[in-house]
Amino acid sequence: MTPTPLRDVYITGTGAFLPGQAVGAAAMEDHIGRIGGRSSAIGRRALRWNGVETRHYAMAPDGTVLHSNASMAAGAVRAALDDAGLGIGDLRHLATATTQGDYLVPGHASAVHAELGAGPIEIASYQSVCASALMAAKGAWLQVRATEADVAVATGSEFSSRWFRPGFYEGTALVDARGRVRMEADFLRFTLSDGAGAVVMEPKPRPGGPDSSAMSLKVEWIDLTSLAGSFDPCMWAGSTFADRADMTSAWSHTGPGAAHASGSIALLQDFDLLKVVIRAWIGVWMQKVDEGRIVPDQVDHLLCHYSARSLREEIVAILQSTRAMIPEARWFSNLATVGNIGTASIWVMLDAFMKSGRARRGEKVLLIVPESGRAMVGFMMLEII
Repeated sequence: MTPTPLRDVYITGTGAFLPGQAVGAAAMEDHIGRIGGRSSAIGRRALRWNGVETRHYAMAPDGTVLHSNASMAAGAVRAALDDAGLGIGDLRHLATATTQGDYLVPGHASAVHAELGAGPIEIASYQSVCASALMAAKGAWLQVRATEADVAVATGSEFSSRWFRPGFYEGTALVDARGRVRMEADFLRFTLSDGAGAVVMEPKPRPGGPDSSAMSLKVEWIDLTSLAGSFDPCMWAGSTFADRADMTSAWSHTGPGAAHASGSIALLQDFDLLKVVIRAWIGVWMQKVDEGRIVPDQVDHLLCHYSARSLREEIVAILQSTRAMIPEARWFSNLATVGNIGTASIWVMLDAFMKSGRARRGEKVLLIVPESGRAMVGFMMLEII
């Protein structure tokens, strides 16, 4: 039996969904709620570090839910399919990524599929932190490449703000006797935003001749590297700070009441470990340059996901003395206007880039998505067609 040849794959549509009106930095803490009714000790510093000016939330200041994680993902899918000139009926494979879905069970893809109202299709749920966006993209890419599907969509979506309501912290071990919240928890409240992004993949580019404004992105390769064997969790929810590497201490073993009281339900970040993980991400990046997988001089545009302006500055400072550095004039980011949307960030960024007027046929676009979760980094190389 002759094996089916692998096909080239193209991103033919991009889409984004940003809920509600843009919320400015000055109004952010009132929007998500003040823990114990008092101002955060770390909030203003966090906002200076991350450089985010406006962001979006799927929850109103009074706690009213405006959208679900799944409905935002569905909104991004519709936008991406429309951009590709397709409809819901054309979809054959749906790959979704999120940090925390609306349900504990079933998977996020089921919820998004239901929101779309699509007929019977194949679905796949990918759950991690930011880099799961590229897990979903690789799954969708391989489906099209292996002739399993002619239209596949990869999504990334987050509803982080619901986890930042004061009730997740008040009355827990994360708040001391003076009402101060542990920095490992409080910082993330000023870091993450809500929203969704999606990309459509097909085995052929969008129709249009040399004079057409329609452009596609040929997917050259997608690489993911997990470093979980070398690090404890760096960003997590489900265990205490001290016991996070002990799987028997997870919230599901202690029970929801005890887990909440210990502060295990909230998202936490180990900032000392993050400084080490940054260098591990860059080590993988430099290895790909050494191997010839990435040739910096041939990269016309770099879309690198990072959670804060200060993190970008640290990455650049490390790269400056290496041959892996790509000049900052080639970097594209919309962090300041939409914030860090986790798994959605890279697709919302790509959508903004494709609509910015900067894209030119024949140029190479490198996407990089580092993840602090338990140390992972993903790369995706595209060519504008």
